[in-house]
Amino acid sequence: MSTASNQQVLCPDGARLQVQTGGPSEGLVLVLLQGQANSHDWWTGLRCRYEERFRTITMDYRGTGTTHSPAGDLTTRLLAEDVVSVLNALDVDQAHVYGTSMGGRVAQMLAGRHPTRVLSLALACTSPGGKHAIEPNNDVRPALAASDPSARAAAMVELFYTPDWGTDPMQSHLFGDPTMTAADRQRHLTMSAHHDAWDLLPKIQCPTLVLHGKQDRITPSVNAEIIADAIPDAQLHIHSTGRHGFFDEFAADLDATLEPFWLRAECVQD
Repeated sequence: MSTASNQQVLCPDGARLQVQTGGPSEGLVLVLLQGQANSHDWWTGLRCRYEERFRTITMDYRGTGTTHSPAGDLTTRLLAEDVVSVLNALDVDQAHVYGTSMGGRVAQMLAGRHPTRVLSLALACTSPGGKHAIEPNNDVRPALAASDPSARAAAMVELFYTPDWGTDPMQSHLFGDPTMTAADRQRHLTMSAHHDAWDLLPKIQCPTLVLHGKQDRITPSVNAEIIADAIPDAQLHIHSTGRHGFFDEFAADLDATLEPFWLRAECVQD
């Protein structure tokens, strides 16, 4: 079990980010970026997998958890700058970055705009945004926005996990931060919808691994192919049965792909 510690990081615009660090106090750093409308709780049960190897860093996005930020529009570019503020505050020059879902969109912005800060980039169940993104079928968004809580929860379970998952899906930490206000949830939805990193993808210089579940209906897996084609020398790994939460359900399977990727990335830096 992770024993992450907490601290606040002050951003130039006055935002106070709640930041969590775990694992070794020194050595290699892994920044974990969660999905839309989620706090660092997204990584519960996952970050401990990486803490034998890495010092892990997470943060509560603006509008989630106990982070406090000024009112106004949010963008994935702004959240990428928040990551830079966190790295600066923690005296971290470079880090491995693992972004999932909307966190993958933030990670694209980070690696494209601050290439010297990112040692390697792992992107899971995400898209490039803009006109190049492949959107979900028309039945997905209404299911996620259902007014009946039980219907919405059932839709989330079906879209994130396969029926074979051996854990009670209602215990998942991927279904949104319940403490968020309706206004902040809308800010996150708008932010994700307006993301467009297409022009930045060819500028990403670090080793990159693009991961996706073949059965993902929230973010169709063709988005992974598009991203991998746009980023120079990117690796692509498609899990044959995974859905949007494949990185959680099949975390043990992905270890066999992530571990050698991180090891090769470190060798490149050496």
